[in-house]
Amino acid sequence: MADFNTIGTRAGVGSAEIDAGLQAHMNKVYGTMSVGLLVTAGVAWAVGNNAEMLSFFFTGFMRYIVMFLPLIMVFAFGALLNRISAAGAQLFFYVFAAAMGLSIAWIFAVYTGFSITQTFLVTSIAFAGLSLYGYTTKKDLSGMGTFLMMGLIGLIVASIVNMFLGSGVVQLAISAIGVLIFAGLTAYDTQKIKSTYLAHAHHGDTEWLGKAAIMGALNLYLDFVNMFMFLLSFLGGRD
Repeated sequence: MADFNTIGTRAGVGSAEIDAGLQAHMNKVYGTMSVGLLVTAGVAWAVGNNAEMLSFFFTGFMRYIVMFLPLIMVFAFGALLNRISAAGAQLFFYVFAAAMGLSIAWIFAVYTGFSITQTFLVTSIAFAGLSLYGYTTKKDLSGMGTFLMMGLIGLIVASIVNMFLGSGVVQLAISAIGVLIFAGLTAYDTQKIKSTYLAHAHHGDTEWLGKAAIMGALNLYLDFVNMFMFLLSFLGGRD
């Protein structure tokens, strides 16, 4: 199995071949991400519309397991990526998507179905535009990476603090900043996926590229889900 960080070499791949490969690579990224979102939506809807399941998963100690399981799985995915096959990584991603669906199932008990659907459509349109910009722009967005990650860390800290403060004003500010951060990350991650492929395409390691596509799908998936959740706090109509 090839190491994700160590790549063999193969010369002689033409630009036309790389262009075709890039298109296939991006199709793999968006396709994997889309299936993950469908899994998440299906699990969230099934659990969120079942009072008994909601009560089981979101009361007592179980709610903390449900809350932190996706975060644990993200770290585990990064640690396991070099040790599993591309097919194994894809399966792990779909299991993670199911865990994420379980962790956000509560939104169906809080918000109306119409507002959830509306927010999903708004998020989809915004995501498509931002990702297209990241893919087509000639501007180097790499400088945004450090700034956005610092903002993300600050956002996480502020969210944890506000869990104890319970301030509606602070939560509103967190949601607004969260939307902006994940909007920026959508464009940044898309460009990074493209540039990573172009930098390594002629090395010919299909196993590595397969894992890179799944990692790219995971990053864009997280951008989409987080942007959706922050937008829902603005646009969501409560039951």
